[in-house]
Amino acid sequence: MSIKMLAIDLDGTLLSSAKTILPATQRALEEAKAAGIKVVLASGRPLSGIKEYADQLGLKGRDEYAILFNGAIVQNLDQEVLISHELDMQDFNTFVHMQRLSHVNLTFETPERFYSMDKKLSIRMQVDGAETKNQLWLQDRKDFKKDFKFAKAVYTCDDPEQMDRFWNRLPDWFFQSYAMVRSWPDVAEAGSLGASKGLAISELASRLGFKNSEVMIFGDQGNDRSMFEIADFQRVAMGNAIDEIKELADYVTETNDRDGIAKALHKLVM
Repeated sequence: MSIKMLAIDLDGTLLSSAKTILPATQRALEEAKAAGIKVVLASGRPLSGIKEYADQLGLKGRDEYAILFNGAIVQNLDQEVLISHELDMQDFNTFVHMQRLSHVNLTFETPERFYSMDKKLSIRMQVDGAETKNQLWLQDRKDFKKDFKFAKAVYTCDDPEQMDRFWNRLPDWFFQSYAMVRSWPDVAEAGSLGASKGLAISELASRLGFKNSEVMIFGDQGNDRSMFEIADFQRVAMGNAIDEIKELADYVTETNDRDGIAKALHKLVM
């Protein structure tokens, strides 16, 4: 199998349950890099949330890349933006209106920081801010400027059933207007229709001179679905992936806690 690029989700995929890169997985990715295979991290996080892991894998500089905010932004690791699908104040107002459907928090994410108008924050929102090492600013609606732009909006709560109720109350036109994903049972994310991990990976691969058939992707959750919907990719689901991801995969490997990436690479690529 001729693979020239690996696109790898972070949480639940590259990272173990302890939020670390396991030694065997790191060695396998270093071997892939040494063989000339481009390694690209593809995450819902901002650049600040992947930097330590990119550094650990030796991914640095303007010739290394990251898919961020579920594909809304693609940057090189010198922070230059290559692709951007930003949202504006019209979208902001729509997302605020939808928040009224249920008791959920709402965050607006930009490369610089996260913003929220909620005074009482869910544990999930606080954890996400800490894990991504991004500042979380609380401010009133009147403090958002008319030219405010953001990469994605995130609805969170601490009760998956509450998030189910919110999700099921969203109108059909909302799903037709935005790229909606359930990245975790208690998290729903909204981005531009033109923004998805799958499309961003495909566009980046094309810029680098690779065919989709030369790209292998790894993922586990709902926000990875767009990667698995591109049939030309070589699609690997983690053993801990949700069922819908496993059903779309070409191969199901071990879990993120059992070096699933390393085992797949050794079986399928190296």
